[in-house]
Amino acid sequence: MKKLTLLTILSAALALPVFADKIEGEAVCPKCELKEAEKCGLVIKTAGGNVYAQDNAIGKGFHKTICKGGEKVTAEGAITEKDGKKWIALEKIEVAK
Repeated sequence: MKKLTLLTILSAALALPVFADKIEGEAVCPKCELKEAEKCGLVIKTAGGNVYAQDNAIGKGFHKTICKGGEKVTAEGAITEKDGKKWIALEKIEVAK
């Protein structure tokens, strides 16, 4: 009986949905605006510091909106930290209303 209960709890825990982090800030190009990169990309400046977008299709598609000038945005995705920087795997990004 204990094995069944433990298995049930473990199965339920694994079935929980993973929620994306939601952030708001100003999206800018790290090359054109921040002058800290050799190639264009996407950085979201937030009150808690800069969050760098991982290189994926969503970020690349949105880049033309922010290159040569920033935009207030709302973004969703998993945030991780690597080498002292915060990174977001963008799942969704849109100009803030």
